[in-house]
Amino acid sequence: MSLHVEITGSGPDLALIHGWGMHGGIWDGVRADLARYFRVHVLDLPGYGTSTSCQPYNLQALAQGVSEALPSGVNVIGWSLGGLVAQRWALDQPQQVRRLMLVGSSPCFAQRNDWASGIDPAIFQAFARDLDRDYAATLLRFLSLQARNGEGLRTVMKYLRVALFARGRPSAEVLKAGLNVLLETDLRSETGDFRMSLALLHGELDTLAPVAAARWMGGQSEGARLEVIPGCAHAPFLSHPDIFLRVTREFFL
Repeated sequence: MSLHVEITGSGPDLALIHGWGMHGGIWDGVRADLARYFRVHVLDLPGYGTSTSCQPYNLQALAQGVSEALPSGVNVIGWSLGGLVAQRWALDQPQQVRRLMLVGSSPCFAQRNDWASGIDPAIFQAFARDLDRDYAATLLRFLSLQARNGEGLRTVMKYLRVALFARGRPSAEVLKAGLNVLLETDLRSETGDFRMSLALLHGELDTLAPVAAARWMGGQSEGARLEVIPGCAHAPFLSHPDIFLRVTREFFL
């Protein structure tokens, strides 16, 4: 596996990990501002953009690939699925991750009998089935969930639509495997084990990762910083970039 990483700026190392269906270009709206303070590492996860895929395609392999592509002592921001990868990486190799910020993420994206702070597993299963029927329409429908109910809906959707295929099309197999990671992963039993400082930035109106999941995580990790953005959906760095940039500077600098 070979991951594509773009490095800009100077200062403390900061890695940005994107979510399902996207690529590193999703951070372009905030990268230049971050590069004024940090040495920013923007990567494409395995199978996305120009990064090669991996086998098996599971959370452990994704975290290992990210670990091998980035330096030690790096600060990390993980969004959505990227936040799940960042959690696994930080738990497995705490000596490599200096500080961790999760954006619109969760330790468990799918509902369980004892976990209502997720989404119906049938939604993930339906997306996986529909990829074979209408690939592009399925991805666009997923994007609409990311912006639903939030402020700046049109602006966010326009950005997501333009960015979606800007670095090529991930294979249906990669997308299905990523959905399976979201469906099956449950890191709740390890949430209190982070050895580094943890920040949680979450949209109040997030429908893909309900804000209750972030509030739960904040209560499990001693000293965790939680900031909930009113009127925000799943992608605060797109809809509320000023708040995202402020919290990032305050937490990592």
